Amino acid sequence: MIKFHPSPQQITEFVEGSLTPAVSLLVSAHSDMCEQCQMRIESETESLAADMVLEIEESFDESAQFGDMLSQVTQAPSSIESDARTSKETSSFKEKSVTIELDGRTFKLPRTLHRYIDKTGNWSSLVGKLWQAPVDLGNQGVANFIFMGSGGSVPEHTHRGTEYTLVIDGEFSDGLANYDTGDFIFMDGNKTHTPKSDTKEGCLVFSIVDQPLHFTSGLARLLNPFSHLFFR
Repeated sequence: MIKFHPSPQQITEFVEGSLTPAVSLLVSAHSDMCEQCQMRIESETESLAADMVLEIEESFDESAQFGDMLSQVTQAPSSIESDARTSKETSSFKEKSVTIELDGRTFKLPRTLHRYIDKTGNWSSLVGKLWQAPVDLGNQGVANFIFMGSGGSVPEHTHRGTEYTLVIDGEFSDGLANYDTGDFIFMDGNKTHTPKSDTKEGCLVFSIVDQPLHFTSGLARLLNPFSHLFFR
């Protein structure tokens, strides 16, 4: 069950197009997996559209002129509506699930991430039963698919910048909360956590960070000068 969602402000800014590309990507991918947020986005979109129509109406000095224009726009031939429905149905029918594979296991990706599968690098094994596959987002940020095997964990750390994470498949905890498939997670320098998966199946996440991690406990602190090589 999804418990962690984008904030109301993030949903509003997503609809308005004012979020950063990286955060917008994660909000979109989360909404692919979350019916609740899909409905919130639809509601915000309808509200924004209504406000825009109101602004257009107010910009016309003569309401009759606007009425004539609106009538012409809305009275489209039924054949066009039929073609639009057919196109939508065909598009839905042709849509295929896109997956990512690791060690013989296959994970289904949310629709928003489909276009990045060809931009995903090879898996590499890290310490603590962790695997990482970098994703090229261009100038949007540094992203990785990260898989935590059963008992796998990331050493205790905080963040020099921000980290947005979407749980693609499985569960994990970090000392702050327990997370499940579809959860949208935000971390920054105000929080310290130790992500760990104790489930037999492990956990796959998609994560975007804008600065390297800062390890805070034990020998892991020796990794700080090299943390950009692990999780940038």
